[in-house]
Amino acid sequence: MGNSKRINRRFIYRTEVSWTEEKKGILCSPGKPSIEVATPPEFKGHEGMWTPEELFVASVNICIKTTFLHYARKSDFKFLSYESGAEGILENTGGQFMFSLIKVRPRIKVGSESQIEKAKELIELSEKNCLISNSIKSKVEVEPEISTGEK
Repeated sequence: MGNSKRINRRFIYRTEVSWTEEKKGILCSPGKPSIEVATPPEFKGHEGMWTPEELFVASVNICIKTTFLHYARKSDFKFLSYESGAEGILENTGGQFMFSLIKVRPRIKVGSESQIEKAKELIELSEKNCLISNSIKSKVEVEPEISTGEK
């Protein structure tokens, strides 16, 4: 019964985009700094600005990280550092562009060899339960790199 309240909760996230010029705009969300965004150069857009494609890949990367942090805290798992890179492959499939694959490569440092298996378990749990990757059509793969802080 305690979980039924959590399951039935609903959250709404809002953003606003306003066009500024050419293929540029400003992305806003209440209480957060604005971000200048544009169409990517590959689609006759602009260099040096955040694109929807990058933000899409970043949202998966961030969600894997925050989900890992949730499970690490929940299991009282101590680690030394977490960094991750992500890349999305955008390709024309069946006449339309879509992300066919997003690879997330977490680099987790732990204090000892005995923690490596637990880190793997938690990152696998994070991959399975990341709400962003579970909400999109793209295949999402997580390819962790886990090491100790030892030299």
